[in-house]
Amino acid sequence: MKTSTVETGAPQPNGGRIRRSALSPDAIVRVPASNVHTLYDVLQHSAKKYATRNAFGRRRVEKMIEEEKEVTKFIDGKETKQMKKWKYFQLSPYEYVTYAEASVLTHAIGNAFISLGLEPKAKVEIFSSTTMDWLLMAHGLFTQNMTIVTAYETLGEEGLLHSMNEAEVEAIFTSVDLLPVVARAAKKCPTLKVVVYSGEPNATLAETIKQDGQVQDVLTMDALIQLGKDFPKEPRRPEPEDLCCIMYTSGSTGNPKGVMLTHKNIVAAIGGVNLSMGHHIGNNDSMMAYLPLAHVLEFTVENSCVFWGVTLGYGSIRTLTDASVRNCKGDIKEFRPTMMTGVPAVWESIRKGILTKINASSPAAQKIFEKAYTTKSWLFERGMPSKILDAVVFSKIREQVGGRLRLALSGGAPLSVETQKFLSICLCPVLGGFGISMSTLMTPELFGFNHVGSPVPCCEIKLVDVPDANYLSTNLPKPQGEVWVRGPSVTKGYWKREDITKETITEDGWLQTGDIAEWNENGTLSIIDRKKNLVKLSNGEYIALEKLESIYKSSLFVGNLCVYADSLVGKPVALVFPLEAALRKWAGDNGVEEKDWHRLCQLPEVRKAVLGSLTDVGKQAGLKPAEFLFDVYLCDEEWTSDNGLLTAAQKIKRQDINKKFKDELEVMNQAQRS
Repeated sequence: MKTSTVETGAPQPNGGRIRRSALSPDAIVRVPASNVHTLYDVLQHSAKKYATRNAFGRRRVEKMIEEEKEVTKFIDGKETKQMKKWKYFQLSPYEYVTYAEASVLTHAIGNAFISLGLEPKAKVEIFSSTTMDWLLMAHGLFTQNMTIVTAYETLGEEGLLHSMNEAEVEAIFTSVDLLPVVARAAKKCPTLKVVVYSGEPNATLAETIKQDGQVQDVLTMDALIQLGKDFPKEPRRPEPEDLCCIMYTSGSTGNPKGVMLTHKNIVAAIGGVNLSMGHHIGNNDSMMAYLPLAHVLEFTVENSCVFWGVTLGYGSIRTLTDASVRNCKGDIKEFRPTMMTGVPAVWESIRKGILTKINASSPAAQKIFEKAYTTKSWLFERGMPSKILDAVVFSKIREQVGGRLRLALSGGAPLSVETQKFLSICLCPVLGGFGISMSTLMTPELFGFNHVGSPVPCCEIKLVDVPDANYLSTNLPKPQGEVWVRGPSVTKGYWKREDITKETITEDGWLQTGDIAEWNENGTLSIIDRKKNLVKLSNGEYIALEKLESIYKSSLFVGNLCVYADSLVGKPVALVFPLEAALRKWAGDNGVEEKDWHRLCQLPEVRKAVLGSLTDVGKQAGLKPAEFLFDVYLCDEEWTSDNGLLTAAQKIKRQDINKKFKDELEVMNQAQRS
């Protein structure tokens, strides 16, 4: 079998040999082109090469539309009807700037910050949702060799202030809706001089910020750009080793930590992705941009698209579909992307949305879909075309994502095989990746299930033994161990946290990811779990919590899920936030008359039905006996970043969830022990 990796160097102590991409076996890729060494070069390269091509597109909110609807609530078991107001967006068509225009705008932004008194290497916070202005602001700062400090918009005042003070930021860019949070934090950040915000001017709040502290200037994005055009400056080009970004992670415990990324790191990642994927990108490609740019996956993907001259269309989670808009299409249907990135929660949501529509159709339509799906699955697995089926059946489903989607990427966490397969057949191939320092990527040539691709040519990887759990490089047929990554795309460490940097990165440059993986015969890597999420059960078997969660989440009953395992018992249990519509439909179909949501979630027959669904999912995935759930508890309150149960990147906060439901977990485990 042809392999996508090559072994290099001497045998390694406590692990397997180092592997590199077969695309670049003799040298690690550092740049995507000979004249591109920094992110400043990335945009300038495309401003020359694709000057008249649309670079970035966005939509304006034309107006907000309020609709009043009657909703039914159950209070103390009694049905009550209430009127509730719902807000919807009416949006303009996409409006674009070309690559040449983007270059002019970014230089104006850099000029303005110099005019406002900032110097090269100054730190500027970006605290905003993903928008065109976010990326323009970042590249504007790069024109004067300034460093961006990124924070998730959901980080909250405390996390934001921690990042501002630790990085000693001199300016901050935000949006008008987040300006009140910035106003409160600004008073407690002594280094802050300038506040810039996008959106409608808010003169009152701007004046308050200036009066409350040491901030000298508060201005809109439009005013900033005009200032830069009025006072032109020479660009100060960054060096590859200069810091381009301090990226604050949302973190599941403690204060957020700032990951240091140099221009060299990101450009090397772009170079690696370009060698792996560049030949799949065409002149008319466009990508839907909506995931947080404060996450390294989206930041790297969008900047790779800039290098390729792809058109980026900015959208919002709130307006991606038609559900929250009126008198216009949702972002996906309006923009009609050919490429799209998503985290598993997004892909799960799209799959369940498609299935809900299919299940609501006539029995005849359902049979047609099932037969078409089975037939295309057979053809798909053999690499055979399915043009007639695509035209007659699947084209209607593809219209839900604009009709042109041809490549999708899932990252951030494991995606269940069932969801990946379903969407790959119904929409387009869903590729996987392992995003720490852009380590591995699944390309169309390597498409498959249960793996995250092979090493990107910008890094090298080795698996290091974890003897306690019997994950060893000598295991056959698949060598196993903890993933260690090294190369020019790997971070130098954490900002002002040398202690954590030393724990994470070895003296010879290996980043210890904490992820357990195994090599497949074709050179691809499969992530098995997180080192810290491996739990040894009372029967001596280890189970991988994240792996089980990715599988069980594909149940149509599940909105979110957290698997818990106690080493004193023989099976795991799970906390489940169920999808209300699916649960109520099951209740209606099975004669369960309870209407109160909290009480419905507690009914033994309802819990049994959800557990049965999860058991069926486990059987289809071929789980071992110890990996099947003993019991489930249904949580009637949604898990969000606002209530502290999800990170800003929408990953579960395992410790906080387990703490909140400590008593419920103990009851389930006690039942096993008795």
